[in-house]
Amino acid sequence: MTRHFLRDDDLTPTEQREVLELGLALAQDRYLKRTFEGPRAVAIIFDKPSTRTRVSFSTGVAEMGGYPLVIDAAGSQLGRGEPIADTARVLTRQASTIVWRTFGQENVEEMAAHSTVPVINSLTDQFHPCQILADLLTVAQHRGGVDALKGQILTYVGDCANNMAHSYLLGGATAGMHVRVGGPAGYLPDPQIVADAEKIAAQTGGSILVTTDPAQALAGANVIATDTWVSMGDEDSADERSLPFVPFQVNGEAMKIAAPDVLFLHCLPAYRGKEVTAEVIDGPQSVVWDEAENRLHAQKALMAWLVENS
Repeated sequence: MTRHFLRDDDLTPTEQREVLELGLALAQDRYLKRTFEGPRAVAIIFDKPSTRTRVSFSTGVAEMGGYPLVIDAAGSQLGRGEPIADTARVLTRQASTIVWRTFGQENVEEMAAHSTVPVINSLTDQFHPCQILADLLTVAQHRGGVDALKGQILTYVGDCANNMAHSYLLGGATAGMHVRVGGPAGYLPDPQIVADAEKIAAQTGGSILVTTDPAQALAGANVIATDTWVSMGDEDSADERSLPFVPFQVNGEAMKIAAPDVLFLHCLPAYRGKEVTAEVIDGPQSVVWDEAENRLHAQKALMAWLVENS
């Protein structure tokens, strides 16, 4: 059976642990896995602008002995309306893995339904599962290993109706963490995803809290994460859209509410003075640059795991 990674709970807790352990090993020895030796091609498709995803997947495939076949959808037949199923049937005969950064979750699901090679969701409007693997890897590095993830309080504040909040809920619950998401009314996560996360947490010993009270979300947190308040495509209404999120800014006062050794995460790009202040993101408890590097190690581990288990 071909394994895909379309949302965070496509990996069981045991499988997530295996990927993260491999990611830690790859961070120490970047050439440990040569999964795509040949070279074998990995199709990496972009419907949206990208820096970290493009760099990390392209570098990772090359370090694993493969050829990163980067495709901008606008310059392909996908951009001209070719059915996703037809594109999948073409790519699956020539590429060993398909990575897609796109809009609707239904796009990657349809690609996977017609692919005989692993399909990886590198970002959709609903989930950002590769980022959460990198975040969990970062916390594991700074807390003494993958075992230390279980029981950590992971707080995400800001726009809780976005892909990052959804993936933190599912991925954090899978790791056995106590996941809190805090945002203003009207910007809370999909209730079905919350329910899915609660079911996972019940099995892993974690917990889920959704709140509109920033202090409740932040109190005693071991890890604080946030994301831009303005998603791609909403830039024209940035000032108006930002107003409800101001109480959820991660600043010095917010960090004081958390645990003394709290770590700060941000998937980047960051807007200093908006969702986070410069004193926090550029301060000693920020691990955002480790986090950005860990996209490389986590995604290499994921690709190797999917290929080996398909």
